[in-house]
Amino acid sequence: MIRKLISVFLAFVVAVSMTACGGAGDSSDAGKAENPEAEETGKDTESTGEKAAQPAGEADGQTEEEAASDDFHIGIVTGSFSQSEDDRRGAEAFQEKYGEDMVTLAIYPDNFTEELETTIQTIVNLSEDPKMKAIIVNQAVDGTTEAFRQIHEKRPDILCIAGEAYEDFSDIGSVADLVVNCDFVNRGYLMIRTAHELGCDTFVHISFPRHLSYETVSRRVAVMKEACEEFGMKFAMEEAPDPTTEVGVPGAQTFILEHVPGWVEKYGKNSAYFCTNDAHTEPLIKKLLECGGYFIEADLPSPLMGYPGALDLDLTGEAGDFEKILSKVEEAVVEKGGAGRFGTWAYSYGYTVSAGLAEHARNVILGKSELNSINDLSTAYGVFSPGALWNGSEYTDAETGVTMDNTFLIYQDTYIMDDPGHYMGTTKIEVPEKYFTIY
Repeated sequence: MIRKLISVFLAFVVAVSMTACGGAGDSSDAGKAENPEAEETGKDTESTGEKAAQPAGEADGQTEEEAASDDFHIGIVTGSFSQSEDDRRGAEAFQEKYGEDMVTLAIYPDNFTEELETTIQTIVNLSEDPKMKAIIVNQAVDGTTEAFRQIHEKRPDILCIAGEAYEDFSDIGSVADLVVNCDFVNRGYLMIRTAHELGCDTFVHISFPRHLSYETVSRRVAVMKEACEEFGMKFAMEEAPDPTTEVGVPGAQTFILEHVPGWVEKYGKNSAYFCTNDAHTEPLIKKLLECGGYFIEADLPSPLMGYPGALDLDLTGEAGDFEKILSKVEEAVVEKGGAGRFGTWAYSYGYTVSAGLAEHARNVILGKSELNSINDLSTAYGVFSPGALWNGSEYTDAETGVTMDNTFLIYQDTYIMDDPGHYMGTTKIEVPEKYFTIY
C-alpha cells in the first residue's frame, strides 16, 4: 500500500497564506483556533518528497504580471445554502478575494438526482465563457463526470476539478484533472477510535441506499465495522429518508427529530452517531443535545455544519472568523450540557475545499504550482485555514491496489468541544495498514 502522509501548513506556509489572504474580506481573518500541536506540524508525518513550487517568474527575474496573464476566469459550482452552506460560503469567500470579474459562481439543483440534465448543464455552461480556465465543483454530485467529459471535448484547456466526488473515482478520475475528497478510509478508523477514547460503547451509522451505493461510503462503513471490532464496540446502522427524494429536506429532517430519542433509548447514552447527509446533521445534533449520546464530527466537518441551527445561534457577526465561530459554538454546546460529547473540525471542510481548490487552480494557471502536488494543494488550503493540522494520502483502489496520482484524500484533526476544548491528535495516529484494503 502506497501512502503519502502529509502534515501541512508549516509556520512559513501560514505566514505566506495569511499575507496572500490580505484584503480577502471574511477569509482574511479566518479563525486561528489554538492547537497545541500546531508548531509540531510536519514532525511526525512522512514527507511527500516534493519540492515546493517556485513562483512563476522568480527564476528569471520576471514579475508575476510579466510571467503570466491574470486575464482569465474561474468558475465554482456548489450546492445551495439549504444543502451545502459551507461549500457556498467558501465559493463566495474566493469570489470576494479576487472579484466578480474573475470568479463566476453557480448552483446545482437541490434535487440533483432527479434533475441530472440541469446539473450537467449548469456545470457545462461555465465553459461557454472563452476566458474560463478552471471549473471547480464542490460537492461533485452525480452528473459531474459527464459534465467534465463534455467540457473537455470542447475545451481541453479548462482545468476540471472535483471536490468531494460522489461518483466512482475510476469514473470521475478518468475525466477530471484533479479529485480531492475527505479521507473516508483514515477517518472511518479514527472516528471509531475517538468515540472509544471518549467512552462510547456503540457507534450508530445513519444513511440511505443512494449514499450506501457510493464506494466512499461503503468502504468507510466496512472500515468502521472492523474498527468497532478492534475496540470492542457495537456497530449499528439506521436508515433515514434521502432528502433528494419526494420528502425533501424538511421531511428528512423531521424524521431525524422524531427518531433520535428512540435510538438513544435503544442504544444507550454512551452511543455515538454519524450521518452521511448534511441535511440530517442539524436535527441530529439538536436531539442528541437533548437526549444524550455523542457526535464525533460531521460527514463534512465544520463548526458551521449543523451546530448554528441546532443551537439557534446567530453567527452573522463572526462570519469568516473561525476562531470566533468555534468559540461561540463551543460555549453554547457546553451550556446545553454537551461538554466532551460533541466534536468538529476547527475549520469548515466544505468552505476550505471550495475556496482552497479555486486558489490552487489559480496558482496552477499562473504557473506557481503543480496541479498534482499535495504540497502545493495544501498551501492553497492554508490560505483559508491557517494553522490547521491536516493529514492524508493518495487514493488507492482497495480491490486492484492501483494508486491514482490525481486523486487525494485529506482530513483535519478532530476538535472536541469542552471546557476547555481539545484536539484529539488524530493526524498523528498511524492507522493500521489492514484498513486500507478493507472494502
